[in-house]
Amino acid sequence: MSPLPLSGKTALITGSSRSIGAAIAARLAAEGANVVINYVNGAKAADEVVAAINAKGAGIAKPIQADVSSVAGAKALVEKTLEAFQSIDILVLNAGVMGLNLLENIDEASYENHFNTNVKGPLFLTQAAAPHLRAGGRVIFFSTSVTAASLVTPNYLLYAATKGAIEQISRTLSKDLGKRQITVNTISPGPVDTPLFTDGKTEQQINFFVGLHPPGRIGKPEDISNVVAFLAGPDSVWVNGQNIRVNGGYVV
Repeated sequence: MSPLPLSGKTALITGSSRSIGAAIAARLAAEGANVVINYVNGAKAADEVVAAINAKGAGIAKPIQADVSSVAGAKALVEKTLEAFQSIDILVLNAGVMGLNLLENIDEASYENHFNTNVKGPLFLTQAAAPHLRAGGRVIFFSTSVTAASLVTPNYLLYAATKGAIEQISRTLSKDLGKRQITVNTISPGPVDTPLFTDGKTEQQINFFVGLHPPGRIGKPEDISNVVAFLAGPDSVWVNGQNIRVNGGYVV
């Protein structure tokens, strides 16, 4: 039997106790990777994801609690990952927050929460993990199709700003880490059927977004995890510095 594509690899996925992060962890484990299920709160949810993955008998999953919105938390997560699996090969920077605020409602606390979680955390986690990534390593950032959507509404101001920063961090790092045969790419989903998108929206509002998608539906977590699996695997070796919009034609 041929080995699975990611056998012997370790994948660290931030915010992976639910939704898109959990789907990514399950998919990478099915490809043979050992996976870190990172969470801040909700140990029960993380344990459930770990149990489901380990029951399938491919890659091994372990839960690690860490707040990746802080530099100390990012460093601690890297250290705990190395203790658990002795290596890091794939870094998936999925954790994020999305508050919808108009300009007049933005305060310093909401600004810091967004930029700490969506920008500072991924940047310093990559800095902490980079010395441990070997040739063939993968760094996968998360942005959003909102950064290119002409129908973006004014209340996406903070969220779009943080993701714009991530896109520039990613494209610039690809020139740096690429010298070590490590690829750096960004995935930019459109609306996905997760609490991050659906919470606070009426059925009518959600159906509005459904109607903007040519296939007549919004995304599913598995639609995103499929593309992460490609970028994490050996067939993506020549994909570096790219922003892949996974949105079913919502933004083209």
